[in-house]
Parts: sequence; structure tokens; C-alpha cells
Amino acid sequence: MRGLLCLALLIPALSMAQSCYDKELIHTIAGREGHAPMPKAGNGPGRGYDVTYHRLELSVDPAVRAISGVVTHHFTGLLALDTIEFDLAGGLVVSEVLRNGTTLDFVRSDDVLLVPLSPALMADQRDSLTILYSGVPPNTGFGSFVQSQHQGAPILWTLSQPYGARDWWPCKQDLGDKADSLDVWVTVPEGDRVASNGLLAAEIPTGDGRTTFHWKHRYPIAYYLVAFATTNYASYSDVVPLAEGQVEVLNYVFPENLEAAEGLTQDLVPQMQLYSELFGAYSFADEKYGHAQFLWGGGMEHQTMSFMGGFWYELLAHELAHQWFGNTVTCGSWEDVWLNEGFATYLAMLSYERLQPEEWMNVKNERQRIATSAPDGSVRCTDTTSVSRIFSSRLSYVKGAYVLHMLRWVCGDSAFFAGCQNYLHDPELRFASARTAQFIAHMELASGRDLSEFFADWYVGEGFPSYAITWTQDIDGMVQLSVEQTTSHPSVPFYEMPVPLHISGNGQDTLIVLDNSEPDQAYQFLLPFQAELVVFDPDLHLLSGPSRVTKVPVGSFGNGRPLLYPNPVRNATTLFLGDAVQGMVELRLSDPTGRLVKAISTPVQGRELDVDLQGIASGQYVLEVRGTDRTVRMPLIKE
Repeated sequence: MRGLLCLALLIPALSMAQSCYDKELIHTIAGREGHAPMPKAGNGPGRGYDVTYHRLELSVDPAVRAISGVVTHHFTGLLALDTIEFDLAGGLVVSEVLRNGTTLDFVRSDDVLLVPLSPALMADQRDSLTILYSGVPPNTGFGSFVQSQHQGAPILWTLSQPYGARDWWPCKQDLGDKADSLDVWVTVPEGDRVASNGLLAAEIPTGDGRTTFHWKHRYPIAYYLVAFATTNYASYSDVVPLAEGQVEVLNYVFPENLEAAEGLTQDLVPQMQLYSELFGAYSFADEKYGHAQFLWGGGMEHQTMSFMGGFWYELLAHELAHQWFGNTVTCGSWEDVWLNEGFATYLAMLSYERLQPEEWMNVKNERQRIATSAPDGSVRCTDTTSVSRIFSSRLSYVKGAYVLHMLRWVCGDSAFFAGCQNYLHDPELRFASARTAQFIAHMELASGRDLSEFFADWYVGEGFPSYAITWTQDIDGMVQLSVEQTTSHPSVPFYEMPVPLHISGNGQDTLIVLDNSEPDQAYQFLLPFQAELVVFDPDLHLLSGPSRVTKVPVGSFGNGRPLLYPNPVRNATTLFLGDAVQGMVELRLSDPTGRLVKAISTPVQGRELDVDLQGIASGQYVLEVRGTDRTVRMPLIKE
């Protein structure tokens, strides 16, 4: 998705090296999205009809902020309809509506065009309407229909996400209804070129100093991905070799930026090869991929032709990624926008991991900083009437991407990438729309894991955890360690995650992954070397706030937390109580089913208590330690 950058910085940036990581670019990509208001509600799910084809025949002059056109929609009835409706800005004038050559009456109601049908459209009946219209599209800020200049040359472009398509063409703004096919005919002054979706089928001189460009696209397409841009473009092509064959990348750029752009768009070649390897072949390979430069600081992933404010490495990667996540499979509601933006952000991160590994840690560190810069916020978009909330760089983009990074850690690489491919190639979802629950189902099937708690915490819940690690080691190598987790928002009391620790000393090291299933949990394990340093989450697998690791002397372990040593236990173990205790302590030993096996109530004075376990059968248990001010549970293994 797009963003805003000061235009004074835009053109010079094209001549600079763009492959280094820019920590601010993600905010630019997300940018200001408040250019179009929420549409009026339609007349029920699907509005009673299914769009199958759009034909747009438009006439524009990039020097003039106006449009005239003829739009034909083909559709099939889902139920009996005596009135059909389309979205169209109230400021645009409809001069005629035709049905099979017959003029129909119509009614304008705010930003809706209502067309009574007589005879009525029946369920499963195929039909079409042609709408003739013209006018000046509403100026909605950074909006859906923009006229400007670059070095004195006029330019005009469209950008409809999320609710702005109606500003410039009569359409059906419904994420669940993609047209199966599209033709775009745009007539412009001679010397200008038009960029749009699909393949350029024809350039036709009209004989009056104008030229008509015909673009045809033969794949399902969502309403907000239909677009065109026109100016005095120069053009060139890059070629991406893939296992399935070559893909043309057609670049329309400003003539004054041609040389600089030619040196930058080559970065896309290994990016497309990487995405095709990880997620399956580029979906529109038999048509093209392309870029059309426009005067915006970020970009917009129009299907097969992204509009680009520049050719920064991450922007190229982000908009390309949308051709898989967002275009091939589109979020079914703006509530699920992370299925578009979180994925595109994460695929751009993968470009750094696989293609520029020297930047990988910088990228993860900066994404962590952004996602934890406020204590609240859900990846699920909780207010689809707020365009700025839909395109929140912190939540929909960055936190959404980090949720995917953690999902990959939890499931493993093989299951993660298999689940993503299965999601993209599900025949019910491919070239259609999906909700988050459908993505989760594919990830559960691929991984064999129940991910309900993970998504309840990380997708629905708000905030993030912070960790406090306390550890010690005795001369025999036994490590006692505790993990305490706190959360930034009450919506999630605890995040159950595998917690990685890198432990090193005396020239040796190891990676330990702890199954952290409780907010305050104790562990012990034997190391073949004396540890000098314990590092929490060294590879940044977890999204977390400020966390600390503290070493304490043996015998004062846990900053007040109990610990068993040894564990596993033969006949007896010592319970280190941490803080000095004077009074009664109750010990309750339970098996995995929760059945109480042994209960002991004993006085204690000091930090240690011997626990006799003779007569207890071998197996796994939970020891519950009840003091006057708290209760702690810890695993115990009886040999």
C-alpha cells in the first residue's frame, strides 16, 4: 500500500543507491490513508448480484482534472432484483444508463446509483448495464483521482484503496466480489501514454490528436486494484527468469528519471525469484508485472502494475509481494487487512533475510521498536470506518508482519511456508477473498498444531510481553533458571511461546528453547560447561518489550522464586525457596491429570527445605508450593 513523502525529496532520491535498509520507509509505505470516507451500506451481502466483467472506456487529459466515460458491467443475479445499485460519487453526472440498448431510469442517492430493472433480474440470470457519466471527481485529499505535474509535464493517476474507486468510476465496492475479467480503454492527448492492468492490447490513433490505449486483463480483480495513470512516460522492460519461464517487468517512468530508474528496478529480479520459490509462481506471469511512476512517496499494488513514488529496495519488495498476498488472495474484509499488509511487510523482510542478510538484524530490531512503541493495539482492525486505523503502520503492517515471523518460529519453516502456499493455492481462495480464520485453518493443517491460543493472543489481543530471566549455575554444571513474563495490555494475561536462550562460556555455547507455559516458571538443566553469558532471544524470534537477564549466586536463586535441585529426582530433592521464609509451607504433588499424590505441611526457617519423595512412582508431576503470600507451581520428574 502507499505512503506520503515530501515531494521535494522524491526526484533526487531516484539517483541515489536504494538497496540499504531505511528504517523510516515502512511508515512511508503505510502513509496517510485518509483520502476517502466509508461507503454507504449496500442492500445486503453481495447486493444480490455477482460482477463478472468490467469494460471501462474513458477519456481524460492529464492537464485537466476531469473524466468522461462509458462503463459496462456484466453480472449474474444471486436472487431476484427489481433494482440494482452501484457506487458512484455524487458529484459525477450520469447522463444515461442502458440495458441491451434500452435507456433506463435511474436514481441518485448520495454516492449510490440506483437503477430500477423491469423486467426484474432473476437468480442465475446473466445481464449487463452500460453507464455514461462525466464530471470532476471529488477531491478527497491525497485521493483517488489526482492531477499534477512533473518537471512541467501534466500527470493524472487513480488510487482507490480502500473506498475511493467510486470517486472516478461507477463500481461495486465489495471485497467479496471480484470481476472475472477487465478491459480498460483510455483516450489521452497524443504524446502521453497510459499505464493500466494486464497486457497492452493496442495503441489506436483517433485522428484528432489523441490516442486510445487498450489494456486487457483476464484474471479476477478486486474493485480497488483497477487503475490507470497517464503522462509522457518513457518505458523499458526488465526480464525475470523463473522456473516456469520469463516474466516481463514493464516500467513506465518519467523521462527525466529514466537512467536512474533503469539502475534500480533490477533489484526486483531476485525478489520475484525469491517469492516464486517460497510461495509459488507469480500468478499473472502470462501477462506481465510492471511499475508506473507517480508523484507519491510510497506505492500502490495495482494488479500487474504497481504505481511507484520511487524505486527503493523495500518499496519494490513490498508492492511486488502484494501480487501474491492482496491480489491473488485478497482480504475479505478490511478487518483482515493484515492478510494484505502484514504479509507484504513480512515478504519485504524476507527479501532482507535471504538477499541482504547483513541488514536482517537491523530490520528485525527496527520492526520490534515500532511494534512495541505503544502498549496497546490489535492486529485485527477494530474500526474499518477509520482509514487511518486500517492502514496503521504499527499494527496492520509491522505488528502483522511480526506475528507472521513468530508463527514461522512456532510452526517451523517447512510447515510455515507449506501453509502459506496451501492458502494461496486453495481453489476456494485463489483469485478470490479470504478471512483470517481461513488462513489459520491452513496453518493448523500444515503444522499439525492448534493455533487458536496463538491467534487469540497475537491477532485479537493487544500489546506484547516482556521477560525477566534469572539464572545461576553450580560447580557441577546444573543450571537453575526462571522466566517471569509480564504483558503490556490486560487483554492478554500471558503469551505462551517457546523462549530461546543462547548460553555461552569457556569457548562453548548452546541454544536452549524453553516451553514457557506459565507467567512465572522455573527450569533446571545440566550443561557440560560453565556458563558466562545468557542471551534472551538472540535471533529476535519473539516480539517483546524491554527484557532482562540476571545472574544470581547459587542459593539465592530466582529473586524470591522457589526451585528444585536436583530435578529429575530419585528419592529426595532440595527446594530452594529463594527469599528467606519463617513459618509454614504447604507442598502438594499432583500427577498430570491433576490427581493429588502427596501433600506436606511443614515449618521452615531459612531458604531451603528437603523434600522426601521415597515411595512415589516414577513419572512427571507438578509440585505446588503454597506460602503465606503466594503460590508457585513447578514441574518435577521422578526417576
